[in-house]
Amino acid sequence: MEQKALSLDEGKFRQLYEAACAVARNSYSPYSHFPVGAALLMEDGSIITGANIENRSFGLTNCAERSAIFTAMSAGHRSFVALVIVTPASDYPVGPCGACRQVLTEFAPAQTPVWFGPSWDRMVRTTLGELYPYDSLHELASSL
Repeated sequence: MEQKALSLDEGKFRQLYEAACAVARNSYSPYSHFPVGAALLMEDGSIITGANIENRSFGLTNCAERSAIFTAMSAGHRSFVALVIVTPASDYPVGPCGACRQVLTEFAPAQTPVWFGPSWDRMVRTTLGELYPYDSLHELASSL
């Protein structure tokens, strides 16, 4: 899975952060009262967002990260180059759940930057590989 070189300065991450904050306001979270917004930077420079959408049957809930990925894939994008996740109601940075980590690694390499947190000044700056270090999908792909 190749990733095009793209200049990712702090200004671009600020743009992603603002987009994630805006979409978090569209969250449907009447049960957890925990809105989440995610913003993906695509290879072509476009930004795709997603919010968490809950359901009273909690297993049918969709996280913001997967909402963004599914929207991007539906629009014809097949990989992304950065991700910012905002959890404005949290007291501390909350990273992606295990299911989201698995889905994210389907569409981006380990060096992809991932920032997450409740506010700009409390962002954790990491990579997909650090979030999901033993990714068997990429291990299998490299052996084919």
